[in-house]
Amino acid sequence: MSAVATPPKLLTAEEYAALPDDGRITELVKGVIVEMPSPESDRGFVCGNLAITLGNYVRQHDLGRIVTNDAGVVTERGPDTTRGPDVAFYSFERVPRGPRPRGYWPAPELVVEVRSPSERTSRVMAKVSEYLAAGVRVVLVAWPEQTTVMAYSKEFFNRSFGAGEDLTLPELFPDFRVPVRSLFE
Repeated sequence: MSAVATPPKLLTAEEYAALPDDGRITELVKGVIVEMPSPESDRGFVCGNLAITLGNYVRQHDLGRIVTNDAGVVTERGPDTTRGPDVAFYSFERVPRGPRPRGYWPAPELVVEVRSPSERTSRVMAKVSEYLAAGVRVVLVAWPEQTTVMAYSKEFFNRSFGAGEDLTLPELFPDFRVPVRSLFE
């Protein structure tokens, strides 16, 4: 008689959030903890540029909050998936002014992912689909190797912004404009 492996207990987003920090970089995917690749300095540099650029714009126009550091976004329930975007924007309509709520916030309006060189394109696109299905309006994916930013939304056809172009986000920020090259330099 052969032994049958017992499937791992699927975690909820709340159980996942309550786990002690063991130093690993993880996400919860369909109830299972999945380890993520270690970030590289160049990727962190691009993440920082995007967070600063978007953060300055959001503060200057008093629009909401920017979060970073893989702050959890629940993209699926039953079994739960919790992704950690590199940068996210929450308007004051989604997360009102005042004390910040504990736990997971609703889906942000904007999510930014910076692709790691070791990350498969299919994995990146799976995240994009999850974010959009969860209610994120716009997902940006920065591709440092190509000096390109892709924008995805249910509201428009996918758009590509190359090194010689300006990144615009008229659906969220009508007058936002930044040279793509500056995000990578």
